[in-house]
Amino acid sequence: MTVDFGKGFTPTNLKYMRQFYLTFPNSHALRDELSWTHYRLLMRVENKNARQFYIEEAIKSNWSTRQLERQINSFFYERLLSSQNKEKVSEEIQKLESAKVPEDIIRDPYVLEFLGLNPKDDFYESDLEEALITHLQKFLLELGRGFSFVARQKRITFDGRHFRIDLVFYNYILKCFVLIDLKIGDLTHQDLGQMQMYVHYYERELMNEGDNPPIGIVLCADKSESIVKYTLPENETQIFASKYKLYLPSEEELLQELQREYRALEYDKEKSK
Repeated sequence: MTVDFGKGFTPTNLKYMRQFYLTFPNSHALRDELSWTHYRLLMRVENKNARQFYIEEAIKSNWSTRQLERQINSFFYERLLSSQNKEKVSEEIQKLESAKVPEDIIRDPYVLEFLGLNPKDDFYESDLEEALITHLQKFLLELGRGFSFVARQKRITFDGRHFRIDLVFYNYILKCFVLIDLKIGDLTHQDLGQMQMYVHYYERELMNEGDNPPIGIVLCADKSESIVKYTLPENETQIFASKYKLYLPSEEELLQELQREYRALEYDKEKSK
């Protein structure tokens, strides 16, 4: 083959070519927007639904091969399935449509291993914020599609009192502001109440014409689902509490988390009967 067609037909490359043919037998379904390196990464994904999801997301979000590799290695697809409103998210992935409601884009947990922070070390919320700003491009990738950075330490003032929101983004898919408060410890009901105040202020004072109501995310090291449940109204669709992890979960840890989420979902279904 080298004599007939030239260089490039090493044993390793031939194995990749064979795997490519077996993984993508329908040549008409291949996308010109993706490179050979993209497809080499996609061939590692055994789950067909996950693979198709990564293809669509890589094209929509214009992921580089490095960005695609990170999303695959950090189990982006599986983590999205384990986020809030699991049934809708699952349907969303199968349909491969753009997210339309906040529950479809808010993740739990967020994996922030690119910050280089050691969970065993002592650090302050300002350190976490500074690290996120330093690695803003990677943080935007972890947040998902449609996010643009607006401000850090955004000051709001009323009745002579000053408050600061750690990070403010705008999501052009949901057409709303996204407010993020960083907490290095466990989530408290005061944290959720404070975020409610921020969201209500933005909703009444800072929304632009055509905007949807803002979303608030409290990003914390750990949280009690009961605190979230009994602090927020049952029909709350604007306030979310998500955990962050400073390292990529192992496959075993991810499986345990998915099983825990599945049991919780089944319990809620039985309880609602």
